[in-house]
Amino acid sequence: MKIGFDGKRITQNFTGLGNYSRYVLKVLAEYYPENQYQVFASKASLAAEGLEKFSSIEFKYPEKHFSNSYWRSFGIVKNLKIEEIDLYHGLSNEIPFGLRKQGIPSVVSIHDLIYYRFPQYYPWFDRKIYEYKMRYAADHADKIIAISERTKSDLINLFNIDQNRIEVIYQNCDPVFRNKITDAEKQRIRSLYYLPENYLLNVGTIESRKNALLTVQAIRELDTDIQLIIIGKDTPYAVKVRDYVNKHGLNNRVRFLKNVLFNDLPGIYQMADLFLFPSEYEGFGIPVVEALSSGIPVIAAKGSCLEEAGGAGSIYINPKDSSALADQIKKVLNDPGIRQNMIQTGLEHLEQFSNHKIAGQLNNLYQNIIKC
Repeated sequence: MKIGFDGKRITQNFTGLGNYSRYVLKVLAEYYPENQYQVFASKASLAAEGLEKFSSIEFKYPEKHFSNSYWRSFGIVKNLKIEEIDLYHGLSNEIPFGLRKQGIPSVVSIHDLIYYRFPQYYPWFDRKIYEYKMRYAADHADKIIAISERTKSDLINLFNIDQNRIEVIYQNCDPVFRNKITDAEKQRIRSLYYLPENYLLNVGTIESRKNALLTVQAIRELDTDIQLIIIGKDTPYAVKVRDYVNKHGLNNRVRFLKNVLFNDLPGIYQMADLFLFPSEYEGFGIPVVEALSSGIPVIAAKGSCLEEAGGAGSIYINPKDSSALADQIKKVLNDPGIRQNMIQTGLEHLEQFSNHKIAGQLNNLYQNIIKC
């Protein structure tokens, strides 16, 4: 099979959607190297480093200098036709216009409907663009990949999408999180980032729906001096969280880290006592999988998809109840038996996210679409 991919996120996005897009390419190239994977991108980028080692992956760039957005939506179809692509996979909620007219079957990955559920976080114009592109992709793609049962449910209930057109295929995290970090490397990382001996960890963009403020409020309720380390991109919301920290004298108990090197993240996870992720809504929640892979217990929020990511071994709280979060933190920190059981159950839960399984699901889906 010759599969074409939208390369925007692969080449230009270093987090969320970019990580997902590169993950899909890596597992397919590793387990199904007999296929050809062509990535159509408007320009090259360092973000795609690591994919060039796979001989089955080839990058294609437009010869003419179209507007990037125009080329992704329209001009790319000509390139797909010239390359005789068997199927096109839109990796981030959209596909080009006119694929069906050219006889090119397609699948689209839809990650979440955050813009719809939390419109207050997005400008009106951006919401309209997101909805138009997503609806077009959902209506015209041969199949839809939802990255969680929650996303599938939202597509069915909010947009009346036929459930038979939706396949749930999860995402795994980068395998580096499963690699045990040496004591020497841990010490290097601890010194570099001035990490304390014991700490709680939160990772993710510091934005309102991810609930960093609630996490800090829970820390304030604890009768222990354990520190909270928050890793994430700075945002206007982060200012609000910092103001709360300053107002309540928590500067010695809450620290913010940004620009953390990706290769240092596994060590930071593995040295943490507990991972906190009380996000109100996620498409899947890959930081939870990273934490479980690192062998640390997780407390997350109930009500979206995090139960899918964290499994039965993690603890889930109301994302609006800081006292509930504080109580569960105390429970885990004060009982080594509970903590160890959460770790072991979490590792067992990760088996459903194996790279081999996910690659097989993707490859089978492609084959079934092409046969039709």
